Amino acid sequence: MIRFAELYDAIDASTGTQSKVAALTAYFQSAPAADSAWAVAFLTGRRPKRMVRAPDLRVWAAQAADIPDWLFEESYSQTGDLAEAISLLIPEAQSHSTRTLADWVEHTLLPLKSLDVPHQRDVLLQSWAELSGTSRFVFNKLLTGAFRVGVSDGLVVRALAAASGIEADVIAHRLMGQWEPSGTWFESLLSTETSDADWSQPYPFFLAYALDAQPASLGARELWQVEWKWDGIRAQVIHRKGRIFLWSRGEDLLAGRFPEVEAAVSFLPDGTVLDGELLAWRDGKPLPFTALQRRLNRKTVGKKLLADVPVHLVAYDCLEVGGRDVRSETLNVRRSYLESIVTALPTGAPVSVSPLLTEASWDDIAAARNASRAQEAEGLMLKRRDSAYGVGRRTGDWYKWKVAPLTVDAVLVYAQAGHGRRAGLFTDYTFAVWDGDALVPFAKAYSGLTDAEIREVDRFVRANTREKFGPVRTVVPELVFELAFEGIQESTRHKSGIAVRFPRMLRWRKDKPASEADSLETVRSLLRAQRDGA
Repeated sequence: MIRFAELYDAIDASTGTQSKVAALTAYFQSAPAADSAWAVAFLTGRRPKRMVRAPDLRVWAAQAADIPDWLFEESYSQTGDLAEAISLLIPEAQSHSTRTLADWVEHTLLPLKSLDVPHQRDVLLQSWAELSGTSRFVFNKLLTGAFRVGVSDGLVVRALAAASGIEADVIAHRLMGQWEPSGTWFESLLSTETSDADWSQPYPFFLAYALDAQPASLGARELWQVEWKWDGIRAQVIHRKGRIFLWSRGEDLLAGRFPEVEAAVSFLPDGTVLDGELLAWRDGKPLPFTALQRRLNRKTVGKKLLADVPVHLVAYDCLEVGGRDVRSETLNVRRSYLESIVTALPTGAPVSVSPLLTEASWDDIAAARNASRAQEAEGLMLKRRDSAYGVGRRTGDWYKWKVAPLTVDAVLVYAQAGHGRRAGLFTDYTFAVWDGDALVPFAKAYSGLTDAEIREVDRFVRANTREKFGPVRTVVPELVFELAFEGIQESTRHKSGIAVRFPRMLRWRKDKPASEADSLETVRSLLRAQRDGA
């Protein structure tokens, strides 16, 4: 555990990519295989779920720190992070544990879930007495299911490649899909053998960069394939050895969740892998993302939901044909494979090829982009016709050109303290618009302000609080902010009757009084314009 804690400190203290990769590489070259396996799991986001109830943790930590519960709660509210509060308040251990990361995870952390509450308490009090410093903090982060560190999956892959000599693309592919951390698994991850690939395993997804210039800067129009950027769930469908696998970009196996799509892709030739987007779909066109949300996180789907929210796969790339990896071939060639395979599916199958925009000029493409919302799309995808299907995000080949966000001027009405780095500051806000003479809440946002602006808003909240409801404060409705969001839909779950997608703060409208903020009718007019494609 000490060695992994030192790695955590090294990554946390570094702002440079090279130094992070160097620290990771040194760890993977020297740590035991089982420790490295768990490190890879945690660093790539496969952290365990919370093992113990948070209220129990707070009570036991106060006991271990020998302080009253109220003092622990006050300290916790100041740090905003339960793992940090526990680490700081409990006295330092007299000696440092030499147990490995794998030992702590496999013999202490994971078994907690199956213990009764008294035994959980005994194990944790003993663990806190053995650990100190960053080791205790990391253990607590894993315990609470909140472990995060400033390193991307790509940097982990680079470090593993540097430590082993295996190509980064091979490492990235082996990390896809489902696997269990162990010393044996880690050794196979870095093996020079090429026959160990799991036949149910997806390929790493190729991602696009945001286009921050006019498309004409990319060169001739005919060099680029243009299609809609769909607002659904990115997925790969795999048909290998007579089995069907449906994977999300988040590496979740979606078995049984979209049975109509799985039934259709069972007609694909064996040894086929397609990349595409899962969309709620009716009458030959996509439904709003809010409709698809009704199908998400449902491991079983009833007949009524299947009928109310049918799902369709819009396929836009072909990665494997006849068991042969074709990712290195050009997009033009892969597109021909895709069209040939999908058009051979039975009539009425809920799978189609993503249509291409045929406009001849970049100006016409720009005009089509402006109508994206009428297509239930977020904008356009621009892909070089001669591009290979890469790993992760690479500049120059694929770009996403999203439509400009919708904006509304709204009034801050509620505030709540943040967590982690923002603990102790009011950073999570609820905004309202006018409905006649009343302010109606319609969106929550917590991103978009500078640190200086956050501190200024925090001072306002503290000085202008009207009421307190637990961690939430009602504030005097004076501050106006311009909010941006990607889409808007009707909603019966919200008092305002609408729901917005990905709201964030664009700017603080210090030039505008609350009385001049937008109305609910203005928001509804945006909804109507979105439907009409305006």
